[in-house]
This record gives sequence, C-alpha cells and structure tokens, in this order.
Amino acid sequence: MERYESWIERAKSSYDLSKAAISPAIFFEDLCYQAQQTVEKALKGLLLYYGVEPVFTHNIGVLLNELGKHTEVTDTIREAMKLTNYAVQTRYPGEYDDITREEYENALRIAKHCLDWVEREIKEKAR
Repeated sequence: MERYESWIERAKSSYDLSKAAISPAIFFEDLCYQAQQTVEKALKGLLLYYGVEPVFTHNIGVLLNELGKHTEVTDTIREAMKLTNYAVQTRYPGEYDDITREEYENALRIAKHCLDWVEREIKEKAR
C-alpha cells in the first residue's frame, strides 16, 4: 500500500468514528474532532499523492493552501476550514459553547464532502 493510501484509509476510519452511534455518553465535540481528523488525514494523503510532505499541523487552511499549488480548491472544499477548531479548541473540556447536533451534522457533511473530493482527485489524476 502506498503511503498516501494509508492516510486515506485512516481518514475513512476517522469518518466512520465520526458517525458513531449517538448516546448521552458521547459528546458532539468528540464526534466533530473525528470529522476534523477525517479532513486533515484525507488532505495530507492527497498532498502525499502529489509528492508533497505535509507539514505537521491540524490547520485545515494551511493544508488547503498547499494543495492549491497542485490542484483547484473550490470554495465548497475551503468550507472545511471551519473544522479546524474541533482539532484543538473543543477536543478537551474548556470554556466554549457546547457543540449542537446541527453543528455536528454540518461537520459530518463537510467531512464526507472533502473525503469524496480527495478520492475523486486521486482517481482523476490516475487516469
């Protein structure tokens, strides 16, 4: 398995975790963290596909800016930058508003869209 493929597989794993069964014991913050991880890992996988060693960051904007040097990154994909805060700010207990179900569902939608985009990019470039 190519290194980039390992990152994509881990992104898929994070996506599956982000869809974990909702129960009172699972915080939306934790599920949104997994949604952020989906995007981060998928983007790093795509960078590796392009032969670029990804920087050590959780900042989705930084990764997208680097990808913009290699492919078109649409505004719809840039929406994933919203997930950056879930990597650090809401990952641990702190002073922030609780994540709502609506915010969680939006994070899940963004993560899926970004993961699908990365997979399409690789398939299209492989032709």
